[in-house]
Amino acid sequence: MATLCKNCGHALVFDPSIQKVRCDQCGSTFAAEEVESESKKYAKDQKVLTMAEVYGADSATDGSTEGTASASSTSGAEKEFLDCYIYTCSECGGEVTIHGSEVSTKCIYCGNPTVVFSRISQEECPQYIIPFAITKEQALERIKEEIGHGLFVPKEVKNFTPDIVHGIYIPYWLVDADTSAAYLMKKKVSSGKYTSYEYYGRSGMLSLRQLPVDACTMLSPESSTRLEPFDLSKMKDFDEDYLLGFYSNASDLTYYELDRLVSNRAKTIFDDMILQDFGRSAATTIDRDAASTKIDPNIRYAMLPAWFVTFDYKGQHNTILVNGQTGKVVCGLPMRKALFYTLLAISCIVLTVILTFLFYHIFHALLGVYSGRRSSSNNNGGRLIGLIFMAGVGMIGAGIKKIKTVFSNLKLTQSSKTFNFTKKRQE
Repeated sequence: MATLCKNCGHALVFDPSIQKVRCDQCGSTFAAEEVESESKKYAKDQKVLTMAEVYGADSATDGSTEGTASASSTSGAEKEFLDCYIYTCSECGGEVTIHGSEVSTKCIYCGNPTVVFSRISQEECPQYIIPFAITKEQALERIKEEIGHGLFVPKEVKNFTPDIVHGIYIPYWLVDADTSAAYLMKKKVSSGKYTSYEYYGRSGMLSLRQLPVDACTMLSPESSTRLEPFDLSKMKDFDEDYLLGFYSNASDLTYYELDRLVSNRAKTIFDDMILQDFGRSAATTIDRDAASTKIDPNIRYAMLPAWFVTFDYKGQHNTILVNGQTGKVVCGLPMRKALFYTLLAISCIVLTVILTFLFYHIFHALLGVYSGRRSSSNNNGGRLIGLIFMAGVGMIGAGIKKIKTVFSNLKLTQSSKTFNFTKKRQE
């Protein structure tokens, strides 16, 4: 289960900084394709034992194959504990606990990297992998840079101490798909006191190539989508030695779920293109639509890298994601809401007053010169004040829209699903 150094016999790990596997004991380095675990051919057929079989839980299902162990008399917490599998570390002989669809982990006793070869052989083996290019230290540095200049980010968050930092390979299906869609657009037209609607038709074809779809149901699709884009031109043929020292999961996505996710992604892209075609006017909305997506059977299976960094703030778990190839940081952070709303209100009031004063007097003077009629000047000046007031209201609306986006991102950062995906790893 561990790939050992051929010079000294200690476990190898993959080092993103040199893009090679490295032995911490003797300093030897090798290309991932050059090394091969002697235990791999034996581990592929290794019997997998459930936790229930090892510790004798009541009413456990048969553990001869990988499946979910259940105990009718157990509580929810006990069942979660029993719903895992036991392997043996080839380095120290300790028990290695695997949850869900994990493929690689670390031994809790000796800390050596462990690849579950039987899982790779029983599941469809990935075709491609993008090795980690960002180290743990670089990922933390990118996060500090990202959040360090945020005016509304609390000081405690800027100086956070990570509780967990895990490099995890996420399984993705790379999909080619074609979507055909037809839209009926509705545009609101106002003329004085009257309102009418105009309707427009739009239709077209959308071709998606190498669309990455998160293949692990344990992770929120919204979170994994925000990690994109990956540079898929840097993919390498899969070699399990790239997993050494990192965690990873196998795909547990059904074809039905894959089809649904691809269709939803295609529709989101199509909707965005249609609205963009109409200039994203608030008066134009999608009245009705119909779409059909066909997936090409040639689906590729790849492992893509990400760093998961968790910390606590006021008793709430937060998980920041970093693209393990590009260093892109994905997070929504707690903010000082009182300060934000106060500064927004003050800015809007001050700016509105200044603009009202300046524009009113400037336009009042100009209109008085050219029209020669004070009443007309006053009337236009009043209209101008109204427009400036509406601009101030628009600024407040934009600020509220911005904070809604922040809260939406924060919801993903504080998602219990993402946190649980991260914490279910041996240390």
